[in-house]
Amino acid sequence: MRHYHLFIIYGLLGFLIVFVIFQKAKEINPTVFGEEIVIESEKGSKMTLTIPEPKIRLFDLPTKISFADEPVPLKEADVWERFEREIYVNVYWQSNMILLMKRAGKFLPTIEKILRQQGVPDDFKYLAMAESGLLNVVSPAGARGFWQFMPGTAKDFNLQVSNDVDERYHLEKSTIAACKYLKSAYSKFGNWTSVAASYNMGITGIGKRKQEQNQSDYYDLHLVEETSRYLFRILAFKEIFENPVKYGFEFSEQDIYRQPVYRELMVDQSIPSLAQWAIKHNSNYKILKIHNPWLRSSKLSVKKGKEYLIKLPVS
Repeated sequence: MRHYHLFIIYGLLGFLIVFVIFQKAKEINPTVFGEEIVIESEKGSKMTLTIPEPKIRLFDLPTKISFADEPVPLKEADVWERFEREIYVNVYWQSNMILLMKRAGKFLPTIEKILRQQGVPDDFKYLAMAESGLLNVVSPAGARGFWQFMPGTAKDFNLQVSNDVDERYHLEKSTIAACKYLKSAYSKFGNWTSVAASYNMGITGIGKRKQEQNQSDYYDLHLVEETSRYLFRILAFKEIFENPVKYGFEFSEQDIYRQPVYRELMVDQSIPSLAQWAIKHNSNYKILKIHNPWLRSSKLSVKKGKEYLIKLPVS
């Protein structure tokens, strides 16, 4: 019975503390979380408590944003809602966003460099995120790699696709091919927003919708949900990546993944066993495959006059 009384006393005490915290919280700025408050009893004893930050909160979203220096009409109600939707979907899918941000440290420097060299706006690095999450994924339709090329399109842009080699998985070569596609689309549409949309729906698809609906602006088109959401996913990645702390993502330099320093080996002859070749070069098959995902089998057939550059981390 004595233990029962103690439970009641502790329960009442807990309720009193929560009630006092609630009353104090109402007296301070409700948007300032982490605020310390001091509770003082009638006998003079003091207790310091911290107002916890809520697990779910709304964000002060920007009123202006652009894609490739082309303004987004956020004042239009449907445009605002589509943008807001992708912000919250991605911010609160924390595990995916954390890993994407960490992974970006490995691949964005290379992508940014190639975009700059090819004269394509830097914002298209976020398109690669929307396509693949910077993973060598395979779509149900058979598109592969960071830039999600289909086999036919890959070959159109000079990417080799064979049993031994699939350059859709080659970061540098596939990024250059993507730039060629993007510049080709720009020559048709004359604006980068339509180019980005065409990467999802195709140049012909977006062109047809513009003609059918007699509209030239992506934001004025009625499109299937995937393409309707597509650019806003890109914009959400841009906003979150450019303002990570605002959305609750704080990283130190040590938290970000980085590429190792590589040694590059030129190969102009067939390799019957990549495992044996890797060992011969002071590495192993696993490391070889991790850093050269475009090698798709256990061997490499090299035609006369052809050569490949294989990268291995410096020990």
